[in-house]
Amino acid sequence: MKSLGEMRIQCGGCLPHLGMVIAWLSPLAATSAHAAPDFDRDIRPILKAACTHCHGEEDPIAGGVDLRLRRFLLTNADSGEPVIVPGDPDASLLVRVVESGEMPQEGKPLEPAAIATLRAWIAAGAPVEGEEPETLAPGPFISHVERSHWAFLPIADPPVPDTLDPERVRTPIDAFLASPQQTAGLRFADDADRETLIRRLSFDLTGLPPTPEEIEAFVHEPAADAYEQLVERLLASPAYGQRWGRHWLDVAGYADSNGQVEADSLRPHAWRYRDYVVDSFNADKPWDQFLTEQLAGDELAGVVHGETNEAVLDPARRELLIATGFLRTAPDGTGDNPPDAVLARNDVVAEQLKIVSSSLLGLTVGCAQCHDHRFDPITHADYYRLRAVFEPVFDTEEWRPPNQRLCSLATPEDREKSAEIEKQAAVIDADATAMQKQFLDEIFEKEIVKLPEEDREPYREARATPKAEQTPEQQALIKKYPSALALYSLDLYDAEAQKKVAARRAEAAELRKTKPPEEFLRVAVEKRDRVPETHLLHRGDPAQPKQAVAPGELTVLAGPAVTPFEPAVVEGGSSGRRLAYARWLTSSEHPLVARVLVNRIWMHHFGEGLVSSEGDFGLAGEPPSHPALLDWLATRFMENGWRLKDLHRLMVTSTAYRQQARNRDSEAIDPDNRLLARWHVRRLDAESIRDAMLAVSSRLSSDSGGPAVAVGRDDLGRIVVGQEQYDGNGDIVGVANAGESGARRSLYVLNRRSTPLTALATFDAPAMLPNCEQRISSTVAPQSLFMLNDTFVLETSQALAARLRTERPGELRAQLQLAWRLLTAHEVSEQVIAEGMIHIAEQTESLRQFHAARAQATPPAEGAPLPDPQAEALASYCQVLLSSSRFLYVD
Repeated sequence: MKSLGEMRIQCGGCLPHLGMVIAWLSPLAATSAHAAPDFDRDIRPILKAACTHCHGEEDPIAGGVDLRLRRFLLTNADSGEPVIVPGDPDASLLVRVVESGEMPQEGKPLEPAAIATLRAWIAAGAPVEGEEPETLAPGPFISHVERSHWAFLPIADPPVPDTLDPERVRTPIDAFLASPQQTAGLRFADDADRETLIRRLSFDLTGLPPTPEEIEAFVHEPAADAYEQLVERLLASPAYGQRWGRHWLDVAGYADSNGQVEADSLRPHAWRYRDYVVDSFNADKPWDQFLTEQLAGDELAGVVHGETNEAVLDPARRELLIATGFLRTAPDGTGDNPPDAVLARNDVVAEQLKIVSSSLLGLTVGCAQCHDHRFDPITHADYYRLRAVFEPVFDTEEWRPPNQRLCSLATPEDREKSAEIEKQAAVIDADATAMQKQFLDEIFEKEIVKLPEEDREPYREARATPKAEQTPEQQALIKKYPSALALYSLDLYDAEAQKKVAARRAEAAELRKTKPPEEFLRVAVEKRDRVPETHLLHRGDPAQPKQAVAPGELTVLAGPAVTPFEPAVVEGGSSGRRLAYARWLTSSEHPLVARVLVNRIWMHHFGEGLVSSEGDFGLAGEPPSHPALLDWLATRFMENGWRLKDLHRLMVTSTAYRQQARNRDSEAIDPDNRLLARWHVRRLDAESIRDAMLAVSSRLSSDSGGPAVAVGRDDLGRIVVGQEQYDGNGDIVGVANAGESGARRSLYVLNRRSTPLTALATFDAPAMLPNCEQRISSTVAPQSLFMLNDTFVLETSQALAARLRTERPGELRAQLQLAWRLLTAHEVSEQVIAEGMIHIAEQTESLRQFHAARAQATPPAEGAPLPDPQAEALASYCQVLLSSSRFLYVD
């Protein structure tokens, strides 16, 4: 048996996280300066993160040392030494091995602060609150402290607090925020001006800037509810669904390619799920329905594999099938010959479970795939119970690669028409074949007379015999006179005959092109009456299956409603497991789903969630800054029918949302703005930057939905909008201009995992590996270089300048005023305009001299357009504005 010092952590998958969490635990040392640490609250998390995987959770227990309970630590190790000596940390084996670095042997050592907490606890007599279990079998143990973690408790409905500043309280949100502000000596900042508010709200709700006309109308609207009217107009815009649908597609892991392997093959039919999401947002579909459809739309529709033809003809059932695209978003290269097919299948399931659990539970459930979760009360068995809920739809034993998880949208009429066309084409093909045979037979008759007479009839018989039935003698005869065969091709002296045959075959091919095009849905459906068994995989290895596990919720979350787990009764022959699970998730009893969703909506509106670790509501995540507000919002969200637009209204009409970004007291007292006494200035996200540039230059296409716009790699290595062009060798020679479709919103541009659009990747568009719970917003040199040099920026600047000259012809001052209005929503001072006019005049003169010198050195071709120095100077000025913080940031 291994001793305490000999044990090593076997799985390296979580080692990078270990140091992070131990660092998170380090502040617990500060607790000891004020009160003795407690075992369950302060010590057990440290031991669980670094030690108990080997010392308590596996059988046999390493070194005879079980670190799961305080009283176990009072026993001796196999070496005979006491693990701890209450009151004497220096005599404690545990302290010695962690201070020396002997343990843990893999991963980062414990942080000094964590070790100090251990010492302080032992020195205080190693106290523990409450009673511990009398016995504990080897394996995971969920303590009362873990069960009482705030995120695992039922969602409360706290009362709205009173406030000392009622004039600044517009909504209950403000009341919840004002109370801690007042405690800190703060109050909300003043309201932002109307120009700022319309730009903020427009980008927030639609991802697009307001037009000058919209700005003017709002600024001068006298109605007391002008702001509320603006909110309603933006929520009713189709652009709302495009903007907020993109947010959900991030956490859903949406991409237009399969990923996982180098081929990164395309998903040509994935766009239907994207459009389903956009339409659902615009329709304000209740989120309990929205989530249930995505998790179990096939079970609601009563559909199983191979039996979808009737369902797709019913628009309602077809929509339910499209919704299951949510379960098809994980990287899946199983159709691209992965090196290890079994491992690839299991990776697809594992990645999809990460998407489901992170998007809905806000937990890192995937960390329990190989062993018990190091930080949260999620066991190895829990992981596979959750997997069992989804096992029938994935079915790794009878796996279906992506091209076998499609269902056709062809109608009976389409199929009948296609069959009739195919019948006609087959007649033409048969005629072409008969023509070819006739020509070949004619050649044969000419060739056979060249053979010795005694070989002619045997050769004729051999030629007429199918190759598989030919005797050795016949094969030898044909080999002896190969030129006489005239069976597989026509001789070049019969070019006219070849043309006639080719023409008939071409006629059949053209006829087949008239068949109704066959479209497909990417769906997740089960096989009829097949419920594969799920096994716990040792170390997450599919080659090491252990005991079978039944479906169920994570132990720490499982309430009476899902204990025991019972599948839903469904029509159609599927298991009913996912429908039962979806109904549990969207019940008011689940402690996480509504909190996670509300927190994510808050993040998108205010820049940071009430729980700042948006993807981790577990013990290693951040606690909520305003827990009562989070629960109040979650309760209202559910009570109001899980409708998102009501939640938007509540948030964006609050004083907290309408306040300006400057508040000197807040900046001094609360630099991180966790008390929200000022607006959080943010850079536009990648899609909004590109879309806004297209919008202000009058190039943005209003086309929505449908297949994604193609992208390709140009000769500079950039990924740009357009179709790649190839030479005869299959090498890329350029990217064809996509025309108007290239100016569609970024949502509709092909999102290929291996080749993201350069204009988006530069500004932190996420890589779907497998999804994105929270985007980063970086400030790096390539962004400045992009705005300085990229052809998309240069073309946008020229188009914007052309718009200014068209709408304000001959009036440079008015052109600059319009430019600022378009890009910032604000009017600027006369000094700024005057400086701009001087700059453009100087640029115009410099460009005039440049063009004159170039024309003198190299005379332009006859008929070549003459340069326009003033237009170029204005475009240069526009490029400066597009690159400015005033355009790229929202205040």
